[in-house]
Amino acid sequence: MGVEHANLTCALILLFLSGVPCRMWKVKYQQQQICAVKGSSVAILCSYYYPKMPGNVKLGVKRVIWGHERYNIYNGPFIFDSKSRNTTTKFQYIGNTRHNCSFKIHQVEHNDSGKYIFRFITNSKKGKWTGVVGSTLKVVDLKVLVTKPNGEGIMKEGESVNLTCINGCDGGNHSSAIAWFKDGEPFNEGPVLYIHNMSSTSSGSYACSLKKHTGTPSEVVSIHVEYGPKNTSVSVRPSDTGGKISLICSSDANPPVDDYTWFAIDDDDAVAVGHQRELHFSGFDPADGGQYLCSVTNTHGSQNSSIVTLKIKRTEATVIANILVIATITMLLIVAVGVAIKRLCKRRMETPETDFEENIQNTTIYVNWPMFDNNQSQEGSQREGEPQEVTYATVHISTKRKANMEQQMDAHDNDKYPVIYSSVCRNQLLNSS
Repeated sequence: MGVEHANLTCALILLFLSGVPCRMWKVKYQQQQICAVKGSSVAILCSYYYPKMPGNVKLGVKRVIWGHERYNIYNGPFIFDSKSRNTTTKFQYIGNTRHNCSFKIHQVEHNDSGKYIFRFITNSKKGKWTGVVGSTLKVVDLKVLVTKPNGEGIMKEGESVNLTCINGCDGGNHSSAIAWFKDGEPFNEGPVLYIHNMSSTSSGSYACSLKKHTGTPSEVVSIHVEYGPKNTSVSVRPSDTGGKISLICSSDANPPVDDYTWFAIDDDDAVAVGHQRELHFSGFDPADGGQYLCSVTNTHGSQNSSIVTLKIKRTEATVIANILVIATITMLLIVAVGVAIKRLCKRRMETPETDFEENIQNTTIYVNWPMFDNNQSQEGSQREGEPQEVTYATVHISTKRKANMEQQMDAHDNDKYPVIYSSVCRNQLLNSS
């Protein structure tokens, strides 16, 4: 369709512009195949020609157009049109209205791939031309090839690795100027990055980019260097309330530590006392003090920490804490006993008692009872001025009776009330003379 339209245009021009050869209408692309790295800017260089008019007639270009093969090159839409004011910063016309028709695309993406075609229109009614051959753009990504001289597999400390930046536009010749980045920061230059005698500091994220276009980063390659435990240490974390104390074991290892063992050191003997990252103590018992170390292990080795000495002193805060603990336990016991007694009393109140009557009244009577000699009568024994011995007795008379006692009292006519002698005091009355 484009070739037929071009031929038709040429034929019309030959009719109206006699003596002007058709070969003078031309668009020439410097490269019909262009390759660019994603994120870079690419220029499509081209030139165009149109014939001179005979006599004093001047033929000039009034409109230039760039189109893409995915659209209609004759009717649009166009990616650039000098007649339109809707221009973008991504597509830039860097030519002129004479013979230069070069075009630039900034920060190319994969969807920018395809054929680009230039078209120009002159001030002549039939004077226009389209370079249907066009220039085809290919957009590629930079890639990083990882080569391990000692073979594929886990990267260990002390080994080496090579990183090669692959630019698909160079055909594998590595002709582009390459810059390397580690964790987003400039690291080195050159198509190949050599990392010798790797260590823990060699781990990170690597990427390459065109040196002239830093906005063209490759895919990111992560390097993880594995190594045994190092910088193993023990720290102490005391409790703010003077309670629990913890020893914490820390170590730098890749892969992470998979086994912790705590040892208590006593007279050069080591006794395992724990297998967690933290070792906890109550903080109240001075006997927990002593020397400790932790040993850590992963797939590449093990390492011991230095020995640390833990001292636990019985401070005022510790004594107060102990008192508080004891007081708390005592209060809980008192409450528990009270609750138990209350429940027991409640059960007894709910159970009827048939053996006892209610205690209605208790009466106390004090009696002064003189003591006489067995050989003397009451009247003859008492002489004026002689000392006299008196016994004071307290007698409790209670109307409270047991049911079985009533049955016993029925058999005694004279004993209607039981008398209980609770105390007897003997005092000696002396004559004051």
